[in-house]
Amino acid sequence: MTPDQERQAGDWMSRAQKGDQGAYEELLRLLAREARGFVGRRVGWADWIEDVVQETLLTVHRARRTYDPSRPFGPWFYAILNSRMIDALRSRKRVSAREVLDDEVLAAQPAPDRTAPASDVSETLARAVAALPRVQREVVSLMKYEDLSVREVATRLGMSEAAVKTTAHRGYKGLRASVGGLLVENRRAD
Repeated sequence: MTPDQERQAGDWMSRAQKGDQGAYEELLRLLAREARGFVGRRVGWADWIEDVVQETLLTVHRARRTYDPSRPFGPWFYAILNSRMIDALRSRKRVSAREVLDDEVLAAQPAPDRTAPASDVSETLARAVAALPRVQREVVSLMKYEDLSVREVATRLGMSEAAVKTTAHRGYKGLRASVGGLLVENRRAD
C-alpha cells in the first residue's frame, strides 16, 4: 500500500466508523486488492488466497471499532492480514499432515470388480456418496448428479469457488478411498 493509499484508507475507515457506507465500500475494495497482492507475493498463487482475503475483510469488519484514526492505518491492517495468512498456512499444514496422497490410496485399494452388474456399482457409489460429510456430499451431488458448474454450486451453497473446488477434491478422494472397499464387501456378500 502506498503512503497515499494508506492515508486514504485511514480516512475511509474513520468515515466508516462514523457511518459512511460509501467510504466503507471503497475501503473494502482497496483492502481486498491489497490483501490479494500481499498474500500472492508471499506464497505465490494458491487456491486459498481468496479465503485469506475474505477472512481478512471479516476481521477488519469485526475489529473496525478498534482502529484509532490518530494512528497509521497500514500497521493495523497488515497485522490483521498477516495473522489471517499465518492461520491459513497453519491450517493447510495440519490438513496436509493428515491427508494421504491419491497414489497411496489407490495402490492400497483392490481393483473394482468389472463383472459386477451396473446396478451394484450404482448402489455402491450411492452408499459411498451418502457416507461423505454433509458439505462434501452436497458439493459432489450438485456437481456430478445435477451437473452444476463450480460457480453455480458456490452461489447455491454460499461458498467461494475455491472452497467448492477444495471440498469437491476432498469428496472425490473420499469416494476413491471408500468405493474400492465397498465393492470388495459387495463381492464377499454375493
